Parts: sequence; structure tokens; C-alpha cells
Amino acid sequence: MELGAGAGAGASPGARGGAESGRVLLLLMGGGGGGAGRARRGGGGAEEVEAAPGGPEPRSPLSPPAPDYEALPQGAAVSTHMLAGAVAGVMEHCVMYPVDCVKTRMQSLRPEPAARYRNVLEALWRIVRTEGVWRPMRGMNITATGAGPAHALYFACYEKLKKTLSDVIHAGGNSHVANGAAGCVATLLHDAAMNPAEVVKQRMQMYNSPYQRVTDCVRAVWRNEGAGAFYRSYTTQLTMNIPFQAIHFMTYEFLQEQLNPHRQYNPGSHVVSGACAGAVAAAATTPLDVCKTLLNTQESLALSSNISGHITGMANAFRTVYQVGGVTAYFRGVQARVIYQMPSTAIAWSVYEFFKYILTKRQEERRAGK
Repeated sequence: MELGAGAGAGASPGARGGAESGRVLLLLMGGGGGGAGRARRGGGGAEEVEAAPGGPEPRSPLSPPAPDYEALPQGAAVSTHMLAGAVAGVMEHCVMYPVDCVKTRMQSLRPEPAARYRNVLEALWRIVRTEGVWRPMRGMNITATGAGPAHALYFACYEKLKKTLSDVIHAGGNSHVANGAAGCVATLLHDAAMNPAEVVKQRMQMYNSPYQRVTDCVRAVWRNEGAGAFYRSYTTQLTMNIPFQAIHFMTYEFLQEQLNPHRQYNPGSHVVSGACAGAVAAAATTPLDVCKTLLNTQESLALSSNISGHITGMANAFRTVYQVGGVTAYFRGVQARVIYQMPSTAIAWSVYEFFKYILTKRQEERRAGK
């Protein structure tokens, strides 16, 4: 007796129909509908899905679907964006803090003779040799304290608005206008949280700063200039950061379209896109950054050219910069600013995308396991 033939021929129509139904169900579970794949029996007797040529990779229908990174920004929770953003912000500011210290000094309008530097490396070497190895790090603790909540709000707001505005402007696609607008609004929240820390940080970075500790600086500013001093540069900060972030986000998203069109987790593309976006935005907004530094530090030698005694407001800062150093003064420290922003934004985006990917992947796995 032919057992194989007998089993196939002698099977009842109901049994054959059940087998076919099971095969169809497995095909659907494996995502192989519409003729994209076919069922085959594996060695263990379980039905598997074999992809057609040119189709998706075969995957067991019983395993949970792996999260697609391209869809992560839409499905990620707000808490994920906030946590990933906070980690990225702290890493960005702390790793690049010594260069930020040099940038602040090189933007001084009338520096002391001992604080005149030719380039970033020479400045770092002289600061470490003459003022101590930890001098370029002074004020980093207040920066890290402010950067965490500031970047948490920043990235969460950006991701939410980017999706909302893109759906309105270009449904189902990426809109550069939406990216720029989302970056501008996110900057309002970021700078509101970060501006007081910026004031304290830059005063501690200046040459011959009288403050040894962050608390000393906070008390002195509060006592001598009032609470408003912590937000004296806020409007200038916004005037600088709104175009900075608009250029930054639009450039980053544009480069991602070119280098990473499928928007998968690709560390190399995040680093390159972030670095280029930071460099372009930094160079374009250097004049505004010089004015912001002047408002934050109230540089004593520059104040001698200002009648009011205190420099307040962007217009006043612009006039003072021009009076002291002319047009070239608006681009003081541009080299240090670009050198700071390129790795800074590269670190921020790569760390942010990494943590967003990991956190969202774990959330998807927990949901699939329930």
C-alpha cells in the first residue's frame, strides 16, 4: 500500500479544507499575502513562510514583528523622547565643554593681553598651563543641570510638532517647513530652561572670573543685578537660536533624506548629518552669539564704551559690538564656534537617535510579550 498516496487521496474534503485554511492563516501571519510568499514545511513540522525572490526576509509567523525603525518616531512615547533628549543634551554639553570655554573667551571684545588666543588648541594649552588643568571645566556642573531638562523639553516638543505640522503641510511625507517651524517652537522651551545656566556658565568661563563656585556666582548676580539678569540675554538668545535651530533641523532632515532615505538606525548618517547641520547653523549665527555672550558676561572693558553702564537688549549689544570692534567683531570666535558645534550636534543626534531606538524597541518588545 502506498501510504503517502493513500494519506493524501484518502483525506476528507473537510480535512483538506482545514489544512488549506491553516496554510492561508500562516501566510497572513507571516505577511506574505497577495502572492508575496508561499508556505513550506520545516524540519520540525511547523509551517514557515518562505519569501518570494526580491521580497522581505523570511520570518517565523509565531515570532513577534520586529519594530521598524522608520516608524519609531511616530510610535515613540513622549517620555522616550524626553529621556533620550536629556541624555543627549548632557552628553553634548559635557563632552564639548572645554571648547565652549575657549569660544566664550575668544568672543571677548576687549580681552586681557594674557587672554588673547590665535586658535582653539593654543587657547586650551595656555589655559591649562597657566590656570590649571581643571580651569576649562569650571561651570560644567550648572550646564549639565540645565541641559537635561532643557533638551528633554526640546526634543519632545520638536518630535511632536514635526509630525503634527508635517501631516498638515505634506500628509504622509516630510516637510522642511514643518521641521524648521518645529525647531523654532522647541527653542522657546529649551532657552527658557537653559538661559539662567548659560549666564552663570559664561561668567565662570571668563578670564580672571572672580567666582570659584557656581553658588557664589548665582548669589552675586542675584544680589547685585537682580533676578532679571538671568534672562537679560533671553530675547537675544531666541533671536540667535530660532534661526540657528531652523537652519540646523532643516539641514539635518535634508541630509537624512540624502544619506538615510529609509530612516533606519544608521549611526554614521546621524553623525555626518548632525555635524554638517551644526557647522552651517553655527557659522550663519555667529554675530548673534557674540552679542549674547556680551549680554551674559557684561564684559567690564566693553562697558566703558557704553553710557548706560549695563548692556541690555539686542540692539544695544549690536551697537556696542560695532563701536568696540567694527564689523569683524561680529565674527569673533567663529572658528571655535564651528569647531564646538560640529562634534556637539553630531554627539547630540547620534546619542538621541540611539537612545530613542533602544527605548522604543524595548517598549515594542514589552507590548508584543503581553
